[in-house]
Amino acid sequence: MPASQAAESTTAPERRRSGAWSIARGTLVVVLAALALLPIVNWIPGGRTADWYGTVLDLWQAGTVIVVLLSVVLALTLKRYGAYLDPIGARLAALGPVPAFVPVALLVLGAFAVYALDSTVILSRRPLLIDEMIQLYQARIFEQGRLWLPSTGHPELFGSANIIDQTGRVYGQFPPGGPAFLAAGDIFGAAWLVGPVCGAVSVLAFLAFLRTTERSRVVRWAAAALFAFAPFTAFMAGSHMNHVFALTAILVATAALARAVTAPTPRPWWALLSGLGYGVAATIRPTDALAFALPAGIWYLMRAARDRRRAGELVAAGAGVALPVLLMLWFNARTTGAPLLFGYELLWGKAQNLGFHQAPWGPAHTPLRGLELVNLYLLRLQTYLFESPVPSLVPALAALALVPALTAFDRLLLSSSGLLLLLYFAYWHDGFFLGPRFVYPLAPLLALWTARLPGLVRSRFGRGFTYRFVLAAFAVSAVMALALQVPARAKQYRTGLYTMRWNADSAATAAGVRAALVLVRESWGAQLVARMWGLGLTRSETEWVYPRVDACRLENAVTDAERTGVRGRAALATLTALLRDSSQVVRSPFSLDDSERYLPGTPYEGRCATRLAEDSAGFTLYTPLLLARRGGNVYARDLHALDTAAVALYPGRPLFLLRPASADEGVPPEFHRLSRDSLARAWGVPASRLEGIEPRPSP
Repeated sequence: MPASQAAESTTAPERRRSGAWSIARGTLVVVLAALALLPIVNWIPGGRTADWYGTVLDLWQAGTVIVVLLSVVLALTLKRYGAYLDPIGARLAALGPVPAFVPVALLVLGAFAVYALDSTVILSRRPLLIDEMIQLYQARIFEQGRLWLPSTGHPELFGSANIIDQTGRVYGQFPPGGPAFLAAGDIFGAAWLVGPVCGAVSVLAFLAFLRTTERSRVVRWAAAALFAFAPFTAFMAGSHMNHVFALTAILVATAALARAVTAPTPRPWWALLSGLGYGVAATIRPTDALAFALPAGIWYLMRAARDRRRAGELVAAGAGVALPVLLMLWFNARTTGAPLLFGYELLWGKAQNLGFHQAPWGPAHTPLRGLELVNLYLLRLQTYLFESPVPSLVPALAALALVPALTAFDRLLLSSSGLLLLLYFAYWHDGFFLGPRFVYPLAPLLALWTARLPGLVRSRFGRGFTYRFVLAAFAVSAVMALALQVPARAKQYRTGLYTMRWNADSAATAAGVRAALVLVRESWGAQLVARMWGLGLTRSETEWVYPRVDACRLENAVTDAERTGVRGRAALATLTALLRDSSQVVRSPFSLDDSERYLPGTPYEGRCATRLAEDSAGFTLYTPLLLARRGGNVYARDLHALDTAAVALYPGRPLFLLRPASADEGVPPEFHRLSRDSLARAWGVPASRLEGIEPRPSP
């Protein structure tokens, strides 16, 4: 056979593979670019909207123009004067090699310092979202050596939206892994440090993964630094959110997987560590763990099928996954009563789970609603990931468009990331806090592909103007982000959520409130929701009824049910009858609580007028007070006459009302001493019902 024919026959399969990859790559880039740049959510009728898209688009356009102009100037300047930088590079090279651990330590410790500073200065070292609060609440149950607390039998007085109070047990709805991580820090009084520590470990694990899988030293360090100091990473790592802990476990698992599959001989211990990482992640965020563990498990299985010597790694990885998962199933069995029944499903019903069905509240989740959510997540990532003037995902998409081929680890991470998006496509809730939190695990992958862009441009176009322009654009974008967008975002986070930052323990100590029963004044709407829990409605039923019924009509119906002893299905039937006018209700024009509803023409008199007046005087939130633990105080939701049950449970304690002095934003709550005689008259109950024996001093 002539040499030319042999060469042609040898390269034909390669050309076919290259052509197939080019088509697949182009399709993938186009689809991702559309989802990440176009407001598809606004084009689908009857669902969510991104009403902020026009403003963000204007900022992207203006920012991109500025970056392009400055980068052109800088690229031309580098061409003309770049030679003057050569002596500086030569002097740095002459300094000699730096021990390998020095840059690693600087990067990891620098990341930890940034996260701890963010936790302290921006987030006030406190849980600010209800998910964080309830997981810290569960962590403190663990610290007592318990899985749950005994129930008072009054969820309306002592409950919260994400707390289960059934069969005499009170505990949080979340899997046990996140609270266990928080307990490890809270037992030393430093739950706020768990996020920064896990964030720093994530950086170290990601760097370890890159050292095994990424050939370019520059790309390794650039990707690790981008991930470590991306604003999305930094703000999340300063929080109490379990997304941070889950990503740490996933990155440790992925780094160990890389060591196992690149070793020339079987390494079952690395496989065991990878399995443990995925298993621990499953006890924190099962969906995230599934997205990353399933492709890894398939890889282990395929390797074992090709080489029986690798079967031990498959078994070790499986054992590693099984150990934490079995502990989680044991926790479920001891709390919810069934190993496969998670707390959130028990609390909200099967509608809480993945799939296209009726959501726990709001419209049914359909594929179109799922498309809306994926579009929203990627649109938000364009801003929140790097806070750059140019959309954050553009460099990663450009790198994906230029890469000639994918490595095995590229395929692994892209498969896991695609599966993560697919799973949240099938999930009904819009997860947003400090950014699109459900796609937080994509941050390492996006940092890696962003870091690859300059090298890919250099390989394709050489070291000319295009390459210098890309480097300049990176530098200009980083400077603008650090000078403008990041400080603005930090100020936004630092100045919001006043009530959650308020320290009840310190305030109670300053006010001399000790061993007291404190009644917490929430809004009228929040009281109605809690009272429906007391009638036996599930969380989903409550969330379905409350936003569709006039507040005054709901007040009267709930009061009648409480007076007549109607509970459970009968109470639900009574309240559901009020939904016949749901299409006519509007946001209440009378209350500061924008969740309350009003049916035009409904008179507000008597109790309803009194509740509106109380809202106007100021209200606060009950859930953050579940974490108050100093001074021996007990906090209960103020439900007026229903509070007699709380007084009976804690007889003889001094009584206080907790509410702000006014309804103005940022006014902190204050403790107001209550008179039992005055309360008896206001509640219409005999004064004897509020009398009790003074509590004995603690031994």
